[in-house]
Amino acid sequence: MEKVIIIGSGPAGLTAAIYASRANLSPLMIEGFEAGGQLMTTTDVENYPGFPEGIMGPELMHLFKKQAERFGTRFLTKNVTKVDFSQQPFRLWVGEEEFKAQSVIISTGASAKYLGLESEKAFLGRGVSACATCDGAFFKNMNVAVVGGGDTAMEEALFLTRFAKQVTVIHRRDAFRASKIMADKVKNHEKINILWNSELVDILGKDNVERIKVKNNKTEEISEIPMDGVFIAIGHKPNTDIFQGQIELNPQGYILTKPHSTWTSVEGVFAAGDVQDPTYRQAITAAGSGCMAAIDAERWLENQGQ
Repeated sequence: MEKVIIIGSGPAGLTAAIYASRANLSPLMIEGFEAGGQLMTTTDVENYPGFPEGIMGPELMHLFKKQAERFGTRFLTKNVTKVDFSQQPFRLWVGEEEFKAQSVIISTGASAKYLGLESEKAFLGRGVSACATCDGAFFKNMNVAVVGGGDTAMEEALFLTRFAKQVTVIHRRDAFRASKIMADKVKNHEKINILWNSELVDILGKDNVERIKVKNNKTEEISEIPMDGVFIAIGHKPNTDIFQGQIELNPQGYILTKPHSTWTSVEGVFAAGDVQDPTYRQAITAAGSGCMAAIDAERWLENQGQ
């Protein structure tokens, strides 16, 4: 029987682990095969406080983990495959192995949706990104492309105009899905060029992105365009498949938490980080909510007489 099981090991989960272990809750973290979360595919992190020279994403996560280990967090590098939150104690399965917990913190994160190109994977962190707020500053006076047509793509494109020489928005239809106000801002911006009815089909370069191939889906014509960076902005998918029917999710699959807390619809189950935050999606906000989840769990356990 565990006092706290933490599912997922990005900034939210590891911060929750640091706080829970310092509160003598001896947490078990089931970190998943993709331990460390989205920062494991990020090269330079320059906006995390305390690192004025910047730090590599994987190194930052390694430091988080060492700190959690130092205070007594135990780690299991496997994926949770099933949960049962219908009664206390909560039950979780890793394959055939069953675990019981008095409280659970879910910090499984969200995964950026990608187009599925081989070259997209190859250049991830070397010119390809899914977060303008994280990486936009690396593209000062460069040409960048944004793929997408929703509000996220509009926000990314507008944000990138602060740094880039020119932003090219690539959208497969002839109208944006974004809200009119956001779409109009993009259409009227002097630094933004729009390629309608177009799809990104390949990314080319040696060490970093140098060119992109774009297909016009009306004429079938393929053109090569010099480009320094590509931002994929077609949305995120929260990693909540195993929680369907167990806790309340919003229509997009994000875990719903009670205002100003990390409480989910099931008492004793808490959620932190990108799995419940479709808005900010930053390492620092995830870490902050991980701290909140550990404090919420500790207080809840105390109130239960645990």
